[in-house]
Amino acid sequence: MKTDIQLQQDVLDELKWEPSVNAASIGVEAKQGIVTLNGHVDTFSEKWCAESAAQRVLGVKALAIEIEVKLLTDGQRTDADIARSANNIVTWSNYLKNQPVHIMVEKGWITITGNVAWAFQKSSLGLALSHLIGVTGISNQLSIAPILKRDAVKTDIECALKRRAIDSVKDVLISVQGTEVTLSGHVHSWAERDLVNHSAWNTSGVKSVVNHIAIS
Repeated sequence: MKTDIQLQQDVLDELKWEPSVNAASIGVEAKQGIVTLNGHVDTFSEKWCAESAAQRVLGVKALAIEIEVKLLTDGQRTDADIARSANNIVTWSNYLKNQPVHIMVEKGWITITGNVAWAFQKSSLGLALSHLIGVTGISNQLSIAPILKRDAVKTDIECALKRRAIDSVKDVLISVQGTEVTLSGHVHSWAERDLVNHSAWNTSGVKSVVNHIAIS
């Protein structure tokens, strides 16, 4: 098990290794597996990438994000301009055709509402909008309305995990109540936890996932 100092250094090294992040402007604290990122960045995209980089580090059990987005002068845009760009992304995206997605922007912060059929549509749109110039934050409130329900949801997830060769699949417990999947048990890393979560969300018929998996 890593000490707090080792974990802090590993996260700092990962941030330095990530080319989309200016690690010099981000501070890192670690305590009992809980990592706090603080400081400021020039874009919301950089904040997003810093968070993703920290999650990749073995030993990180949870993240507290205290990074502030301070837009440069040439990165500032009106809310109306950001909203137009965001709506264009929705309109031009093949995977969002005919989906009732609505965009609202206030002081650079984008709020997404509406319904989509799959979890990947929700996450992909959030990622695409994070790269827009002038964005200071995103609240992704899209609901997932499943297009198909299967009695074999649990079996589908277990098979997906085996295909991904997750060594600790035997330590993951899966329960299904209607269209909600609850994950519990433990895995060895944040990456394995993300894979289990991804497998659950990518199963047809799943509307929500409650992830109680611990990292040990």
